Amino acid sequence: MATSSVLIVDDDPVVRRMLQLGFESEGFHVLTAGDGLEGLEAMRSRKPDVVILDIMMPKLDGMKVMRELKGDDDLRDTPVILLSAKATSLDIELGLKAGAADYVTKPCDPIELVDRVRSLLTKTG
Repeated sequence: MATSSVLIVDDDPVVRRMLQLGFESEGFHVLTAGDGLEGLEAMRSRKPDVVILDIMMPKLDGMKVMRELKGDDDLRDTPVILLSAKATSLDIELGLKAGAADYVTKPCDPIELVDRVRSLLTKTG
């Protein structure tokens, strides 16, 4: 089986690095981006298997990135897991309605996130 690629889009370098290490230790190819614009660029050029997307970021927030993704024929089927400190049921509902495959609140357990990504890849693969 080919190595799956995960794009982590988060403006917090500590979160990005923690998640990167967690996914790499489980055999994933990891790409990272520090804001929504970088993330969209990476999605278009690298076509990751799954995107982990923070919501609250400078330049382009996660919800705007989701709208861009869902409007792009090449990217609309890319599964996205929203990762956010916004943890109300309304926030989660809005994220899922925007097209996210899953919604995980911060702080999160990197191993749980890896498990969720594996589960998502099994469903979509």
